[in-house]
Amino acid sequence: MNEYNLLIGMIAFVIGFAIAYWVKGIIVAQKVKAAERETSRILEDAKRRSETLIKEAQLEVKDKLFKMKSEFDADTKETKYELKKKEQRLIQKEENIDRKIDQFERRERDISRKEKKLGIREEEIERIKIKYNELIEEQKRQLEKISGLTAEQAKELLIRAMENEARYEGAKIIKRIENETKEQATKKATKIMATAIQRYAGDFVAEHTVSVVQLPNDEMKGRIIGREGRNIRALEAATGIDLIIDDTPEAVILSGFNPVRREVARLSLMRLIADGRIHPARIEDVVKKVGKEVDLTIKEAGEQAAFDLGVHGIHSELINYIGRLKFRTSYAQNVLQHSVEVGVISGIMASELGLNSKLARRMGLLHDIGKAIDREVEGQHAIIGSKLAKKFGETPEVVHAIAAHHEDVPPSSVYDLLIQAADALSGARPGARKELLENYIKRLEDLENIANSFNGVANTFAIQAGRELRVIVESGIISDEESTLLSRDIAKKIEESLTFPGQIKVTVIRETRAVEYANK
Repeated sequence: MNEYNLLIGMIAFVIGFAIAYWVKGIIVAQKVKAAERETSRILEDAKRRSETLIKEAQLEVKDKLFKMKSEFDADTKETKYELKKKEQRLIQKEENIDRKIDQFERRERDISRKEKKLGIREEEIERIKIKYNELIEEQKRQLEKISGLTAEQAKELLIRAMENEARYEGAKIIKRIENETKEQATKKATKIMATAIQRYAGDFVAEHTVSVVQLPNDEMKGRIIGREGRNIRALEAATGIDLIIDDTPEAVILSGFNPVRREVARLSLMRLIADGRIHPARIEDVVKKVGKEVDLTIKEAGEQAAFDLGVHGIHSELINYIGRLKFRTSYAQNVLQHSVEVGVISGIMASELGLNSKLARRMGLLHDIGKAIDREVEGQHAIIGSKLAKKFGETPEVVHAIAAHHEDVPPSSVYDLLIQAADALSGARPGARKELLENYIKRLEDLENIANSFNGVANTFAIQAGRELRVIVESGIISDEESTLLSRDIAKKIEESLTFPGQIKVTVIRETRAVEYANK
């Protein structure tokens, strides 16, 4: 029974397996058909796409071919145009060459004709020359017969006459060369000075030493004076400066010949006024501190001036004297600023002349060093400065330039003259120095009076702010040669009679006027 059941189960298994295999076959067949249909569809799509791409590619190829053809045509057209232009230029050049060849041929024919004419003229000239020589010989014989002189004697007389004439002409030429040389030298010197002034860009406003201290109110005057005057006495004793407290509203006047002390007193008083504590002990303390600050300022000013000019190796004490010039003025011109200007201008002029510009700048910076102590030492500031420079190891050239810049000693080198010129330029430029109106007018009147005192002077005019004096003379009394001497005499008398900064140009004008009237 069991075997039968097992057999039935196996048969059922085989039948189920067969049915499953048949069903699977049916499903596989259906999938194959579906795959075939999908493959057909894909192939159709691919075919359609390929046809589309082929058409697009063909269109793109045609488009590119059209563009390339258009570009080729444009390039070809431009090339043809350029070739045509070149061809036209070549044709034009050929025409020009042909015209030039024709011109050359015509010129060659003209030259040939001229050569023939010149040959004929040369023959005629040679014949005329022979004829003239014969006439000259005949004339010589006639002259010898008439004058009773031989040819040698006549030649000697002629040579003497020509020699005298040559001497006269030579004197005229020498005079003309001298005048031209002087004129060129003047122009060259003017150019060098103008270049120096143009290249120096200095300030026109000079710093001034202030001798008046403004007060916040008049009550401060009593505090400055103090009880029984002890504060003002302490301040005057500490600074060496006189304090003048008068009716001037809200101001105290500082009086003293030493500009450094006056600056110390001014700063000390201003600091005491700002602080409000004014008593003898405080005054002494403030004056000491301000004195040290001013000394430091002096040293820094001297070092800065030397640094600005590129001058090194100056003794430290001499640097301090240079810095003291900051508080010194001359005709309202700051002396330190003036010294720096002179150093710059002299250095520029030295470089223009091919000289040592560094040495010239050193001389210019130190030329007025004597003004730092001229109120403490008797003598001219140029001599005082030269002794001071020599004391602190400056070279003999620098020492002599300092002494000679106002001709207290005669100049001995080009550098001495450069320092004199630079000093005059710095003091004479517009805005450098100031004068009182009365002194200015008086100086102009004196200039005109000096010129009018000479014989033959018709009119005199002081112009250019007194920098030039124009003198008009009577032509019947003063000759051209005498006018030169007159200008020198007037300039010399001005130097002897007047004191003035810079230089004054004296111009003598002489003219001859011929006047005649036509009457009927």
